[in-house]
Amino acid sequence: MPAASTTLRMLAVSVIASLTVTGCQTFEDAGSAMGRSDLVNDLAARLDRALELTYSADYQLPGGQTAAIVQAQDPARSAYTYPGGRLTVTPDAVTRCTATNGRMACTLVAPPTPGSKPTVALFTEANRQGLVTPPVVVGLLTAAALDPQAVIRQSDTTVAGHHAACVEVQRSDGDFSACVTTEGVLGSFLGSVDGKPMELALSGYSETVEKNAFDPPAGAGVVDRRPGGS
Repeated sequence: MPAASTTLRMLAVSVIASLTVTGCQTFEDAGSAMGRSDLVNDLAARLDRALELTYSADYQLPGGQTAAIVQAQDPARSAYTYPGGRLTVTPDAVTRCTATNGRMACTLVAPPTPGSKPTVALFTEANRQGLVTPPVVVGLLTAAALDPQAVIRQSDTTVAGHHAACVEVQRSDGDFSACVTTEGVLGSFLGSVDGKPMELALSGYSETVEKNAFDPPAGAGVVDRRPGGS
C-alpha cells in the first residue's frame, strides 16, 4: 500500500476510533442536548459559509497524489486543482483544464449567474478525479440530516494543526465520515461519492492566495467558448 494512502487510512482510523471509543454518541441517546441533525446541519452551514472566505488548502489523496482548493473574495473566485486537471470559477468564466499528452488544455465557458453559488454539477470532473469538493460534502451532510434512519456519531480532532469537528454517518445508501475545521474548511473525507470511493485529508492551510491562482496554467492551450469569445 502506498505510504500516502496508508497515512490517509491511519487518519480515518484515528477519527473513527475517536468516534467509537471516546465521546461517541448517537443523537438518539437519552439526555442529549443536541438534536440528531443539529451537528450535521451546523457542519454543512460552516462549509457553506466558508465559500465567503479567502484561503488556500492543500490535500493529500491516496497513492501520493495531491489536490488543492483556493478561494478569494471581492470578487469571489475559486480554483480546484486535482490529478490531471483544474476547475476555476470567476465572475468572468468557468475554466476547465485537462492534462492531455503532458500539456494542459483549457476551455472557458460562461460563468454562473452573478450572485449565485456554484452548483454541484460543476464539480463532476473534480469528484471523478478524486477531489470531493465542499459543495458536494454539504449535500451529503444535508441529506444525512434529513434522513430519519441515519446513524450519526460525532467527535473532535485535529487535522493539519487545525481543530475540526467530525461526523461519522451510516446510511442505507452509503456511509461516510467528514471533518470540518473551525474556519469552515473541509478537513477530511472518507466515503463514496456517486459510487466512487473517495479519501482525502487536509495537509496545509493558509489565509493567503497567490496572485496568479485563478489564471490558466502557464503554457496551457485555451479555447474560449463564452458568447462572443474567440
